[in-house]
Amino acid sequence: MKKDLRSHWSLRFLIIYRKMVTRNGMLYPILGFASCVAFLYMSFGDLKLSANFTKGPRFSFVERNGTQFFLNGKPLYVNGWNSYWLMAHSVDESSRPKVSAMLQAGAKMGLTVCRTWAFNDGGYNALQISPGQFDERVFKALDYVIAEARQQGIRLLLSLVNNLQPYGGKTQYVNWAWQEGVGLSSSNDSFFFDPSIRKYFKNYVLTVLTRKNTITGIQYRNDPTIFAWELINEPRCMTDPSGDTLQDWLEEMSAFIKSIDKNHLLTIGLEGFYGPSSPKKATVNPEQWASALGADFMRNSNITNVDFASVHIYPDQWFHGLRFEEKWNYVSKWMHSHIEDCDKELKKPVMFTEYGLSDQNKDFQLSQREQLYRTIQDIIYKSAKKKGSGAGALVWQFFVEGMQEYSDDFGMVPWQSPPIYKLTIEHSCKLARIQGLIQENGNLKQLCSKRK
Repeated sequence: MKKDLRSHWSLRFLIIYRKMVTRNGMLYPILGFASCVAFLYMSFGDLKLSANFTKGPRFSFVERNGTQFFLNGKPLYVNGWNSYWLMAHSVDESSRPKVSAMLQAGAKMGLTVCRTWAFNDGGYNALQISPGQFDERVFKALDYVIAEARQQGIRLLLSLVNNLQPYGGKTQYVNWAWQEGVGLSSSNDSFFFDPSIRKYFKNYVLTVLTRKNTITGIQYRNDPTIFAWELINEPRCMTDPSGDTLQDWLEEMSAFIKSIDKNHLLTIGLEGFYGPSSPKKATVNPEQWASALGADFMRNSNITNVDFASVHIYPDQWFHGLRFEEKWNYVSKWMHSHIEDCDKELKKPVMFTEYGLSDQNKDFQLSQREQLYRTIQDIIYKSAKKKGSGAGALVWQFFVEGMQEYSDDFGMVPWQSPPIYKLTIEHSCKLARIQGLIQENGNLKQLCSKRK
């Protein structure tokens, strides 16, 4: 809205100036000059915004060496969170303060990485309106998210497409191909094998990775504010339980991304279920159904261009007949199994990129959520102390006041749940001490000084 007003008044000032300088007398040239100055201010005032963003913290790219992340030559362990809604909430200037507030709050809790969507395919406020057609207004919203994250010292794990239907997902790609008469199948799993849809997705990836941020002037592929790319949120290809179809897609798309962007780390976005190739499918998976989804943790994560493994943790979604204590014990087994895989076989870091406990469970108590989250964070901390592959975890999800429509039964305003808020800060400080970051980071020094 502000930009439209500036354009309107800039045009008005030019018209006034032309009228004034064509008349006799000294007053009109003076007023004309003043109008010209005002015009310059209106036209170039946005440069102030860009200058402020570029004065943010100096960032380097996160790298991977064996089973660990490294930043500026030091091991990096992540305490972070999910706020999938950042781009959607940045489209309108009136709601952008909530994005800034969330990123600021994350920084104040010592969090370092936020996972969020870099996609919205079709539908309301879509980034990609149709194959290859983008809404610049929404792209500028994503520009804002990245620039504001840099200002707050937060890195972003950006997911590129959804396996699920919210925000378009693979179903939207299939519908586009079907509508254009080039689709091979109406099954949403054709996203993985239809050549036309693969071209759609590759074009999308190319456009996003080579996007030049209108605020910072940095191409996304050259911006260290981005922690890593995530190929797809929770991929499943249930029409091919062998896993071959999904594996082929992952190999092709991971190689394509790396051909464009060699700066950033890449992960898949897996839930972590063991597939047909793994003997653990019967002993660690929650139930038999988990090995028949077309995803295969070990096989998928072993792809050369995949830099780190990703796993989710939702025991109350995977089991319905167990008591909380049994689900709690299972989480420990689930995490240790994946860390062991990455320590000994995959030789890569593993990030638990979503974890949560629903407040809709019949026996739910906030103390259960605290107990589960503490267990997850303690396992990460113990792995980090041993320089192991357990590289971090991201809670699902945080938001700020007045955003209930973006929440779900896992969502929290963190400071409204004091035990979780305190636990989050304590974990940030514990990881920071391992990395030796407290003395060189003013925010952490102040945050952690009372939590030794």
